[in-house]
Amino acid sequence: MKKLNWIVLLLLSGALLFAACGGKDEEPPPAPAAQSDGAVAVAQGDASAGKATFATTCAACHGPAGEGVQGLGKDMTTSEFIAGLSDAELMAFIKQGRPIGDPRNTTGVDMPPKGGNPALSDAQLADIIAYMRSIHK
Repeated sequence: MKKLNWIVLLLLSGALLFAACGGKDEEPPPAPAAQSDGAVAVAQGDASAGKATFATTCAACHGPAGEGVQGLGKDMTTSEFIAGLSDAELMAFIKQGRPIGDPRNTTGVDMPPKGGNPALSDAQLADIIAYMRSIHK
């Protein structure tokens, strides 16, 4: 019987310890702020992380430094299109891409959603956008 009491005591102690380690409920992250135009603000990205992601996702068409590849992707360093978009609008554009059939497609090549990498998270896209902003002249 004493052995059973010790087992029960150990189990109860373990349960209490486990419950105590759960910590306090964390507050959810704040919702993105709405901009005055009603668009949702994009979290500030990390340009250095964005450069690495850009190199593996975007550089094949837009060049390693965003200078563009003729017949594939536009020069991002001087793009008025990029300069004219908010980060939220740019993120929405990247998520959607630009198909060949879009009348604004001037390359004749698909820009697939998320540059063809559907696994990119919003945080990674924000990093890419920060990198794009850093190379824009």
